[in-house]
Amino acid sequence: MSGERRGHVAVACSQALLPFFLPQQISTYRHSHPAVTFDVLVRDRAAAEQALIDISADLAIVFEPVRMSEFQILLTIRQPVHAVMKPDHPLADSKSVRLRDCLQFPIALPTAPYGVRHLMELAVRKTSLYLNPVVEPDSFEFLRHYAREENILSFQLPIGLPANALEEDIVSMPIDVRDVPEGFLYFGQLRDRTLPVAAARFAQQMQETFISRFDCE
Repeated sequence: MSGERRGHVAVACSQALLPFFLPQQISTYRHSHPAVTFDVLVRDRAAAEQALIDISADLAIVFEPVRMSEFQILLTIRQPVHAVMKPDHPLADSKSVRLRDCLQFPIALPTAPYGVRHLMELAVRKTSLYLNPVVEPDSFEFLRHYAREENILSFQLPIGLPANALEEDIVSMPIDVRDVPEGFLYFGQLRDRTLPVAAARFAQQMQETFISRFDCE
């Protein structure tokens, strides 16, 4: 791998990686390898695996994929669901929050296809609580920004939040895992495929970053 100078890397990923994590990772890699180019493909869970199969993507990072037959897992990253809010929200001083506390306030949730919504719906099925979002976008970026516009709770994975949330004028904290189960990001490639050198080196960098920042398996 030491001879790598040029190359191309295609990454299929969940929407949550777009605002912060993946731009930082690509920028870091291209600082050392400026001749390497990238494609970033937003794909849901099933489409991400298909992108690996048809070689339109080298690597995929997806939330709770629905099937895994062709997906070789390189790393599994734990992602507890976080509540996101303005710094002056009544829950903003908490270290963690219970789901019942969150649902006392107006909430915004992503639409049904997204993993965060799935985890929230699983959680309320075990209780007498119910989800009644006042805003339902299909964009996590919208959710993050909307939390700054109205005193409302939205929900996000840590991978989709800035390293210093206060710089974005938001506060985030995990929802107690007794109420909402953790989700998992899966980082992987097509099973039994030998990756091009640039993609293999980028995969190595990503794994090192995931391990340094999150609880991984």
